Amino acid sequence: MFNENLINRFQSLETPFYYYDLALLQNTIDALVKAAPAEYHIHYALKANAHPTLLERIRAAGIGADCVSGNEVKRAVECGFKAEDIVFAGVGKSDKEINYALDQSIFSFNVESLHELQVLDQLSKNKNTKANIALRINPNVDAHTHKYITTGLEENKFGINPYEFDRVLSDLSNLKNLNFIGLHFHIGSQILDLNAFKSLCLRVNEINKWFIQKNYVPKHINLGGGLGVNYREPDTQNIVNFPEYFGIFKQFLELLPEQKVHFELGRCIVAQCGSLISRVLYIKNGINTNFAILDAGMTELIRPALYQAYHKIENISNTKGKEFKYDVVGPICESSDCFGKAVLMPETKRGDLIAIRTAGAYGEVMSNHYNLRDSVASVF
Repeated sequence: MFNENLINRFQSLETPFYYYDLALLQNTIDALVKAAPAEYHIHYALKANAHPTLLERIRAAGIGADCVSGNEVKRAVECGFKAEDIVFAGVGKSDKEINYALDQSIFSFNVESLHELQVLDQLSKNKNTKANIALRINPNVDAHTHKYITTGLEENKFGINPYEFDRVLSDLSNLKNLNFIGLHFHIGSQILDLNAFKSLCLRVNEINKWFIQKNYVPKHINLGGGLGVNYREPDTQNIVNFPEYFGIFKQFLELLPEQKVHFELGRCIVAQCGSLISRVLYIKNGINTNFAILDAGMTELIRPALYQAYHKIENISNTKGKEFKYDVVGPICESSDCFGKAVLMPETKRGDLIAIRTAGAYGEVMSNHYNLRDSVASVF
Protein backbone atom coordinates (compact mmCIF):
# COMPACT_ATOMS: atom_id res chain seq x y z
CA MET A 1 0.00 0.00 0.00
CA PHE A 2 2.88 2.37 0.73
CA ASN A 3 5.28 2.65 -2.20
CA GLU A 4 8.57 4.55 -2.13
CA ASN A 5 7.14 7.68 -3.74
CA LEU A 6 4.34 7.84 -1.21
CA ILE A 7 6.69 7.34 1.73
CA ASN A 8 8.96 10.09 0.40
CA ARG A 9 5.93 12.36 0.24
CA PHE A 10 5.06 11.50 3.83
CA GLN A 11 8.58 12.46 4.95
CA SER A 12 7.91 16.10 4.09
CA LEU A 13 4.62 16.26 6.00
CA GLU A 14 4.01 17.10 9.63
CA THR A 15 2.76 14.10 11.57
CA PRO A 16 0.45 12.72 12.76
CA PHE A 17 -2.06 12.73 9.94
CA TYR A 18 -4.69 10.50 8.40
CA TYR A 19 -3.91 9.20 4.94
CA TYR A 20 -6.80 8.12 2.70
CA ASP A 21 -6.38 5.99 -0.42
CA LEU A 22 -9.18 7.34 -2.62
CA ALA A 23 -8.60 4.70 -5.30
CA LEU A 24 -9.28 1.94 -2.76
CA LEU A 25 -12.32 3.81 -1.49
CA GLN A 26 -13.70 4.04 -5.03
CA ASN A 27 -13.03 0.37 -5.69
CA THR A 28 -14.87 -0.50 -2.48
CA ILE A 29 -17.84 1.67 -3.40
CA ASP A 30 -17.95 0.12 -6.87
CA ALA A 31 -17.87 -3.40 -5.39
CA LEU A 32 -20.68 -2.51 -2.97
CA VAL A 33 -22.92 -1.04 -5.65
CA LYS A 34 -22.29 -3.98 -7.97
CA ALA A 35 -23.10 -6.56 -5.28
CA ALA A 36 -26.24 -4.92 -3.86
CA PRO A 37 -29.43 -6.13 -5.54
CA ALA A 38 -31.20 -3.32 -7.39
CA GLU A 39 -34.10 -3.34 -4.95
CA TYR A 40 -31.84 -2.75 -1.91
CA HIS A 41 -31.33 0.82 -0.70
CA ILE A 42 -27.94 1.59 0.89
CA HIS A 43 -27.35 4.41 3.36
CA TYR A 44 -23.81 5.27 4.45
CA ALA A 45 -23.34 5.61 8.23
CA LEU A 46 -21.71 9.03 8.68
CA LYS A 47 -20.59 8.14 12.20
CA ALA A 48 -17.85 5.97 10.65
CA ASN A 49 -16.22 8.93 8.91
CA ALA A 50 -17.86 12.23 7.96
CA HIS A 51 -15.04 13.85 5.99
CA PRO A 52 -16.56 15.77 3.04
CA THR A 53 -13.99 14.38 0.57
CA LEU A 54 -15.11 10.83 1.32
CA LEU A 55 -18.78 11.76 1.46
CA GLU A 56 -18.59 13.31 -2.01
CA ARG A 57 -17.57 9.99 -3.57
CA ILE A 58 -20.10 8.00 -1.58
CA ARG A 59 -22.96 10.34 -2.50
CA ALA A 60 -21.92 10.33 -6.16
CA ALA A 61 -22.51 6.55 -6.21
CA GLY A 62 -26.19 7.06 -5.36
CA ILE A 63 -25.82 5.96 -1.73
CA GLY A 64 -27.95 7.66 0.94
CA ALA A 65 -27.02 8.87 4.42
CA ASP A 66 -27.55 7.34 7.85
CA CYS A 67 -27.18 9.95 10.58
CA VAL A 68 -27.15 9.77 14.38
CA SER A 69 -26.95 13.48 15.25
CA GLY A 70 -28.32 16.76 14.01
CA ASN A 71 -24.89 17.84 12.82
CA GLU A 72 -24.56 14.63 10.79
CA VAL A 73 -27.90 15.43 9.14
CA LYS A 74 -26.56 18.93 8.44
CA ARG A 75 -23.30 17.54 7.03
CA ALA A 76 -25.23 15.19 4.76
CA VAL A 77 -27.39 18.04 3.47
CA GLU A 78 -24.34 20.26 2.93
CA CYS A 79 -22.60 17.49 1.01
CA GLY A 80 -25.50 17.10 -1.38
CA PHE A 81 -27.33 14.02 -0.10
CA LYS A 82 -30.99 14.21 -1.04
CA ALA A 83 -33.39 14.66 1.86
CA GLU A 84 -35.37 11.63 0.71
CA ASP A 85 -32.21 9.51 1.16
CA ILE A 86 -31.44 10.63 4.75
CA VAL A 87 -32.43 8.63 7.83
CA PHE A 88 -31.93 9.86 11.39
CA ALA A 89 -31.41 7.44 14.31
CA GLY A 90 -30.18 7.86 17.88
CA VAL A 91 -31.60 7.32 21.37
CA GLY A 92 -31.20 10.95 22.44
CA LYS A 93 -32.29 13.28 19.65
CA SER A 94 -32.61 16.82 21.03
CA ASP A 95 -35.50 19.13 20.14
CA LYS A 96 -33.07 21.31 18.16
CA GLU A 97 -31.85 18.32 16.15
CA ILE A 98 -35.38 17.06 15.48
CA ASN A 99 -36.58 20.49 14.41
CA TYR A 100 -33.70 20.86 11.96
CA ALA A 101 -34.38 17.44 10.45
CA LEU A 102 -38.09 18.23 10.18
CA ASP A 103 -37.24 21.43 8.30
CA GLN A 104 -35.22 19.34 5.82
CA SER A 105 -38.13 16.89 5.27
CA ILE A 106 -35.82 13.89 5.67
CA PHE A 107 -36.94 10.43 4.64
CA SER A 108 -37.31 8.90 8.11
CA PHE A 109 -36.73 9.27 11.82
CA ASN A 110 -35.72 5.92 13.34
CA VAL A 111 -37.55 6.22 16.65
CA GLU A 112 -36.04 4.41 19.63
CA SER A 113 -38.52 4.83 22.50
CA LEU A 114 -42.17 5.41 23.37
CA HIS A 115 -41.30 8.81 24.82
CA GLU A 116 -39.55 9.86 21.61
CA LEU A 117 -42.73 9.09 19.66
CA GLN A 118 -44.64 11.56 21.82
CA VAL A 119 -41.99 14.29 21.59
CA LEU A 120 -41.61 13.91 17.81
CA ASP A 121 -45.37 14.07 17.36
CA GLN A 122 -45.60 17.32 19.35
CA LEU A 123 -42.68 18.96 17.54
CA SER A 124 -44.18 17.94 14.19
CA LYS A 125 -47.52 19.37 15.27
CA ASN A 126 -45.83 22.65 16.20
CA LYS A 127 -44.54 22.88 12.62
CA ASN A 128 -47.86 21.76 11.10
CA THR A 129 -46.17 18.82 9.42
CA LYS A 130 -45.98 15.04 9.64
CA ALA A 131 -42.81 13.05 10.28
CA ASN A 132 -42.08 9.72 8.64
CA ILE A 133 -41.01 7.23 11.28
CA ALA A 134 -39.51 3.76 11.40
CA LEU A 135 -39.62 1.98 14.74
CA ARG A 136 -36.14 0.93 15.87
CA ILE A 137 -36.69 -2.56 17.25
CA ASN A 138 -34.44 -4.30 19.74
CA PRO A 139 -34.59 -7.86 18.36
CA ASN A 140 -32.54 -9.47 21.17
CA VAL A 141 -30.07 -10.96 18.66
CA ASP A 142 -26.48 -11.51 19.79
CA ALA A 143 -24.01 -10.07 17.27
CA HIS A 144 -21.06 -11.92 18.87
CA THR A 145 -18.92 -8.79 18.89
CA HIS A 146 -17.33 -6.57 21.55
CA LYS A 147 -19.72 -5.70 24.38
CA TYR A 148 -19.25 -1.96 23.73
CA ILE A 149 -20.41 -2.22 20.11
CA THR A 150 -23.28 -4.68 20.39
CA THR A 151 -26.65 -2.94 20.18
CA GLY A 152 -29.34 -5.59 19.64
CA LEU A 153 -29.70 -7.17 23.07
CA GLU A 154 -32.37 -6.30 25.63
CA GLU A 155 -29.65 -5.04 27.99
CA ASN A 156 -28.60 -2.38 25.45
CA LYS A 157 -30.05 1.13 25.46
CA PHE A 158 -31.10 1.04 21.81
CA GLY A 159 -34.52 0.40 20.37
CA ILE A 160 -38.03 -0.61 21.37
CA ASN A 161 -38.50 -4.00 23.01
CA PRO A 162 -41.13 -6.53 21.86
CA TYR A 163 -43.05 -6.32 25.12
CA GLU A 164 -43.74 -2.65 24.23
CA PHE A 165 -45.26 -3.37 20.82
CA ASP A 166 -48.92 -3.22 21.88
CA ARG A 167 -48.36 0.08 23.65
CA VAL A 168 -46.57 1.46 20.56
CA LEU A 169 -49.52 0.66 18.29
CA SER A 170 -51.92 2.15 20.80
CA ASP A 171 -49.89 5.36 20.90
CA LEU A 172 -49.51 5.53 17.12
CA SER A 173 -53.27 5.47 16.68
CA ASN A 174 -53.44 8.73 18.65
CA LEU A 175 -50.31 10.50 17.37
CA LYS A 176 -51.65 12.19 14.26
CA ASN A 177 -48.46 13.92 13.18
CA LEU A 178 -46.48 10.72 12.71
CA ASN A 179 -46.52 8.59 9.58
CA PHE A 180 -45.48 4.99 10.27
CA ILE A 181 -43.45 3.74 7.30
CA GLY A 182 -41.26 0.93 8.60
CA LEU A 183 -39.13 -1.03 11.03
CA HIS A 184 -35.46 -0.49 11.78
CA PHE A 185 -32.94 -2.97 13.19
CA HIS A 186 -29.24 -2.78 14.02
CA ILE A 187 -27.59 -5.49 16.14
CA GLY A 188 -24.02 -4.25 16.43
CA SER A 189 -20.77 -3.42 14.71
CA GLN A 190 -17.68 -5.25 13.42
CA ILE A 191 -19.67 -8.45 12.88
CA LEU A 192 -17.59 -11.18 11.23
CA ASP A 193 -19.84 -14.18 11.85
CA LEU A 194 -22.48 -13.92 9.12
CA ASN A 195 -24.68 -16.32 11.08
CA ALA A 196 -25.59 -13.29 13.19
CA PHE A 197 -27.24 -11.76 10.13
CA LYS A 198 -29.07 -15.01 9.45
CA SER A 199 -30.40 -14.87 13.03
CA LEU A 200 -31.42 -11.26 12.43
CA CYS A 201 -33.35 -12.24 9.31
CA LEU A 202 -35.28 -14.94 11.13
CA ARG A 203 -36.18 -12.53 13.93
CA VAL A 204 -37.15 -9.78 11.48
CA ASN A 205 -39.47 -12.25 9.72
CA GLU A 206 -41.27 -12.90 13.01
CA ILE A 207 -41.60 -9.23 13.97
CA ASN A 208 -42.64 -8.15 10.50
CA LYS A 209 -45.43 -10.74 10.45
CA TRP A 210 -46.64 -9.54 13.86
CA PHE A 211 -47.04 -5.97 12.64
CA ILE A 212 -48.72 -7.10 9.41
CA GLN A 213 -51.22 -9.14 11.41
CA LYS A 214 -52.03 -5.99 13.37
CA ASN A 215 -52.71 -4.15 10.08
CA TYR A 216 -49.57 -2.05 10.40
CA VAL A 217 -47.70 -3.01 7.24
CA PRO A 218 -44.14 -1.65 7.26
CA LYS A 219 -43.34 -0.36 3.78
CA HIS A 220 -39.64 -0.21 4.61
CA ILE A 221 -37.48 -2.72 6.48
CA ASN A 222 -34.15 -1.21 7.54
CA LEU A 223 -31.66 -3.89 8.57
CA GLY A 224 -28.89 -1.56 9.78
CA GLY A 225 -25.26 -2.42 9.13
CA GLY A 226 -22.46 -3.89 11.20
CA LEU A 227 -20.49 -5.84 8.57
CA GLY A 228 -16.93 -6.19 9.86
CA VAL A 229 -13.53 -5.89 8.17
CA ASN A 230 -10.19 -7.69 8.41
CA TYR A 231 -8.06 -5.64 10.79
CA ARG A 232 -5.27 -8.22 11.05
CA GLU A 233 -4.54 -8.66 7.34
CA PRO A 234 -5.75 -5.50 5.60
CA ASP A 235 -3.87 -6.22 2.38
CA THR A 236 -5.25 -9.76 2.09
CA GLN A 237 -8.87 -8.64 2.04
CA ASN A 238 -9.09 -4.90 1.59
CA ILE A 239 -12.64 -5.14 0.21
CA VAL A 240 -15.16 -7.24 2.10
CA ASN A 241 -17.21 -9.97 0.46
CA PHE A 242 -20.32 -7.93 -0.29
CA PRO A 243 -21.98 -10.67 -2.44
CA GLU A 244 -21.81 -13.13 0.47
CA TYR A 245 -23.23 -10.53 2.86
CA PHE A 246 -26.20 -9.59 0.68
CA GLY A 247 -26.71 -13.26 -0.16
CA ILE A 248 -27.64 -13.96 3.47
CA PHE A 249 -30.55 -11.52 3.27
CA LYS A 250 -31.65 -12.72 -0.15
CA GLN A 251 -31.79 -16.27 1.21
CA PHE A 252 -33.39 -15.80 4.61
CA LEU A 253 -35.43 -12.59 4.59
CA GLU A 254 -39.15 -13.13 3.97
CA LEU A 255 -40.96 -9.94 2.97
CA LEU A 256 -44.03 -8.91 1.02
CA PRO A 257 -43.30 -7.96 -2.61
CA GLU A 258 -44.07 -4.30 -1.93
CA GLN A 259 -41.76 -4.00 1.09
CA LYS A 260 -38.45 -2.22 0.45
CA VAL A 261 -35.14 -3.17 2.11
CA HIS A 262 -32.60 -0.69 3.48
CA PHE A 263 -29.07 -1.08 4.87
CA GLU A 264 -26.82 1.28 6.85
CA LEU A 265 -23.20 0.37 6.13
CA GLY A 266 -20.24 2.41 7.33
CA ARG A 267 -17.08 0.67 8.52
CA CYS A 268 -16.91 -1.78 5.62
CA ILE A 269 -16.91 1.10 3.12
CA VAL A 270 -14.21 3.36 4.59
CA ALA A 271 -12.12 1.42 7.13
CA GLN A 272 -9.46 -0.04 4.86
CA CYS A 273 -8.83 3.12 2.85
CA GLY A 274 -7.53 5.02 5.88
CA SER A 275 -4.29 4.80 7.86
CA LEU A 276 -2.95 6.90 10.73
CA ILE A 277 0.62 7.98 9.90
CA SER A 278 2.88 8.87 12.82
CA ARG A 279 6.58 9.37 13.63
CA VAL A 280 8.63 7.74 16.32
CA LEU A 281 9.66 10.32 18.90
CA TYR A 282 11.68 8.08 21.20
CA ILE A 283 12.77 4.50 21.70
CA LYS A 284 12.75 3.51 25.35
CA ASN A 285 14.43 0.16 25.96
CA GLY A 286 13.76 -1.79 29.13
CA ILE A 287 14.63 -5.16 30.61
CA ASN A 288 11.29 -6.71 29.71
CA THR A 289 9.73 -4.20 27.32
CA ASN A 290 10.88 -1.90 24.53
CA PHE A 291 8.69 1.13 23.89
CA ALA A 292 8.28 2.92 20.57
CA ILE A 293 6.82 6.28 21.55
CA LEU A 294 4.91 7.98 18.72
CA ASP A 295 3.70 11.52 18.12
CA ALA A 296 0.17 10.11 17.62
CA GLY A 297 -1.85 9.00 20.59
CA MET A 298 -5.29 7.96 21.75
CA THR A 299 -6.43 11.50 20.93
CA GLU A 300 -5.99 10.62 17.25
CA LEU A 301 -7.12 6.98 17.39
CA ILE A 302 -9.03 6.00 20.51
CA ARG A 303 -10.26 2.55 19.45
CA PRO A 304 -7.42 0.53 21.07
CA ALA A 305 -7.90 2.34 24.38
CA LEU A 306 -11.70 2.28 24.24
CA TYR A 307 -12.40 -1.18 22.81
CA GLN A 308 -9.03 -2.93 23.15
CA ALA A 309 -9.25 -2.94 19.36
CA TYR A 310 -6.48 -4.39 17.20
CA HIS A 311 -4.87 -2.41 14.37
CA LYS A 312 -1.98 -3.68 12.29
CA ILE A 313 1.09 -1.52 12.95
CA GLU A 314 3.91 -1.21 10.40
CA ASN A 315 7.25 0.59 10.27
CA ILE A 316 7.09 1.88 6.70
CA SER A 317 10.52 3.54 6.90
CA ASN A 318 12.25 0.25 7.62
CA THR A 319 10.62 -2.93 6.33
CA LYS A 320 13.58 -5.33 6.47
CA GLY A 321 16.02 -6.75 8.98
CA LYS A 322 15.87 -8.45 12.34
CA GLU A 323 12.60 -7.92 14.14
CA PHE A 324 12.15 -6.79 17.73
CA LYS A 325 9.08 -6.54 19.95
CA TYR A 326 7.82 -3.06 20.82
CA ASP A 327 4.98 -1.71 22.85
CA VAL A 328 3.78 1.03 20.50
CA VAL A 329 2.47 3.91 22.60
CA GLY A 330 1.54 7.56 22.31
CA PRO A 331 2.42 10.74 24.22
CA ILE A 332 -0.86 11.13 26.12
CA CYS A 333 -0.72 11.11 29.93
CA GLU A 334 -2.79 7.94 30.27
CA SER A 335 -1.56 4.37 30.66
CA SER A 336 -4.26 3.27 28.22
CA ASP A 337 -2.55 5.30 25.48
CA CYS A 338 -1.22 2.21 23.74
CA PHE A 339 -1.76 1.11 20.14
CA GLY A 340 -0.31 -2.37 20.50
CA LYS A 341 1.81 -4.54 22.79
CA ALA A 342 4.73 -6.75 21.71
CA VAL A 343 4.41 -5.58 18.12
CA LEU A 344 7.02 -7.23 15.88
CA MET A 345 8.81 -4.66 13.73
CA PRO A 346 12.29 -4.33 12.18
CA GLU A 347 14.61 -2.34 14.40
CA THR A 348 12.90 1.00 14.87
CA LYS A 349 14.52 4.37 15.53
CA ARG A 350 13.62 8.00 16.11
CA GLY A 351 12.05 9.60 13.05
CA ASP A 352 10.76 6.39 11.49
CA LEU A 353 7.30 6.58 9.96
CA ILE A 354 4.71 4.24 11.47
CA ALA A 355 1.44 3.33 9.75
CA ILE A 356 -1.51 2.21 11.86
CA ARG A 357 -3.75 0.46 9.37
CA THR A 358 -7.50 0.09 8.84
CA ALA A 359 -8.19 3.40 10.54
CA GLY A 360 -10.58 4.94 8.03
CA ALA A 361 -13.58 4.15 10.23
CA TYR A 362 -13.99 5.49 13.77
CA GLY A 363 -10.52 7.04 13.65
CA GLU A 364 -10.40 10.67 12.63
CA VAL A 365 -14.09 11.12 13.42
CA MET A 366 -13.49 10.14 17.09
CA SER A 367 -10.34 12.23 17.54
CA ASN A 368 -10.35 14.74 20.38
CA HIS A 369 -8.35 17.55 22.00
CA TYR A 370 -7.43 15.97 25.33
CA ASN A 371 -4.09 17.40 26.59
CA LEU A 372 -4.94 20.35 24.29
CA ARG A 373 -3.81 18.34 21.30
CA ASP A 374 -4.02 19.91 17.82
CA SER A 375 -6.58 18.65 15.32
CA VAL A 376 -5.29 15.83 13.15
CA ALA A 377 -4.76 16.61 9.47
CA SER A 378 -6.04 14.64 6.47
CA VAL A 379 -4.03 13.70 3.38
CA PHE A 380 -5.53 12.17 0.25
